[in-house]
This record gives sequence, structure tokens and C-alpha cells, in this order.
Amino acid sequence: MHRETGHGLPWRIEDIDLTRIDRERATAAEDLLLVLCAASFMETGTELYASDLSTFFDGDPEVLAWLNNEWKPEELQHGRALKAYIEHVWPDFDWDTAFRRFFDEYSTYCNTEAFEKTRGLEMVARCVIETGTASLYRAIGKCANEPVLKQIADNISSDEVRHYKHFLSYFKKYNRIERNGRLAVLMALLRRVIEIKSEDLKIALRHVFAMRYPERTGDSAYNRKLAEQINRRLRRNVSAEMCVKMVLKPLDLPAKVQPGVQYPLEKLLKYVFLREYG
Repeated sequence: MHRETGHGLPWRIEDIDLTRIDRERATAAEDLLLVLCAASFMETGTELYASDLSTFFDGDPEVLAWLNNEWKPEELQHGRALKAYIEHVWPDFDWDTAFRRFFDEYSTYCNTEAFEKTRGLEMVARCVIETGTASLYRAIGKCANEPVLKQIADNISSDEVRHYKHFLSYFKKYNRIERNGRLAVLMALLRRVIEIKSEDLKIALRHVFAMRYPERTGDSAYNRKLAEQINRRLRRNVSAEMCVKMVLKPLDLPAKVQPGVQYPLEKLLKYVFLREYG
């Protein structure tokens, strides 16, 4: 876990020397840069999702203070860091235009309708989302061959794990009131796991592809090929075991029961986290 920098953030993009980027190594991993750029769009779009979360948890000053003063600024910094990296490596890529087109479409999908019925169960869903993002950035860090990207990916992954721990603690807080049984928690987990390949990333990748390869706009076969290449690059570096441990925590299963649940859930997570992104 990172130490506080004294600026309200665990780390600062301003303290990372982007001039150290090895552009030759970075540009050699075109497929990795594509998913990084898509991730930068999604992180930068946090403002809208944060507003929905604030509405859902209105009236809880503890949760709202953490969401607005820690979680949101850190997520937005992830977007700035990834954008800065992309702009350094791809100076001709029109990030702002591509993001605007992404956001115009993304904003029509982003609302509270997909949230769980209770605050406690929504915290469970958030645990799944943070598990997915932590796993993604850890995989990027492992397969990256460029030191600055490794540093950024490791920083972001650590942030996401810490966010997961906060959402887990807030789930426990709400569950003392809501008293959701293990079945209700399991169903919330499974719903979000099954939906984790969301429209968000597909939309983001499509707009990245369109800006990076305008001559291939509308070429679904080419886009699928790129998505498969991204998936293959990340697949070897995603730890399904780590994902399972994080996802299972809200269930608080007895030790003797856990192995029986862990194996089928690990199979499901391997399928969900490692299937195609496109």
C-alpha cells in the first residue's frame, strides 16, 4: 500500500517522470496501448458514475465523504495518468476527440437502474468491480515491458485493492442493518460477475479503434481480431485465484465450505475475466 503523499493522494502523476518512457518498448506493444487508452476513457468518465453513487448513498456522510474526497479523485487521477502516458507514446492520437465521442455514448448507459436493490448489496457489486479493475491493472503491469507503464499500472492496481477494502468494510456496515443472507450476497456477486464484461469497455475500445485506425471503422472482423489479441496478452497474467479470494470475502464462508464454492466460482471467473474484450 502506498504512503500518503501529503497532497491527499497516495501518489501523484506529477511525480512520475514521463520523459523516462521508453517509446520504442511502449509502441512495440500496440495491443496493450489500445486497452490502456480504453481504460483511460473509463477512468476519466468516473465523474458521471460518481454522481450516480452519491445519489444512491445520499444521507450517509461517511460513505459520501470517502466517495467524493478519496475514491473519485483517485479514479480521476488514474484517467489523467493513463491519458498522459498515451499522449506521450502516441503524440498524434486525438485523445480528446475520441474521449468526447466515447462519453457521448457512454453517458446514455450510465445510471442507477443497474444498481442493486439495497446499499449493502450494491457495496458487494462494487467489490466485484474493484476486483476486476485491480486484476486488469495487475495483469497490465505484469505483461508490460516498459518501466514507467509498470509503475503506473502497479500504482493504480494498489489503489483499486484499497478501494475494494473500503467497499467491503461499507458492505459489512450496511449488512449489520440489512442482514442480507449468504444467498442474497452470492446472487449479487454472481449478477455482477456475469455482467462484468460491461458495455463500458466495449464502447471505449470501439472508439479507441475508430480513432487509431479510421480506415477500419466499421470493420467488425478487424476489431474482433484486435480484441482477441488484447485478451491473449492479458490472459496469461490474470490471477483467477486472487480474484476468487477477493470475490468470496463478502460471503464470509466457513473454512470447511469454502473449497466447495471456490472451485466452481474460479472456473466462472476464469471464463468471465479472461474472455474476449471486444
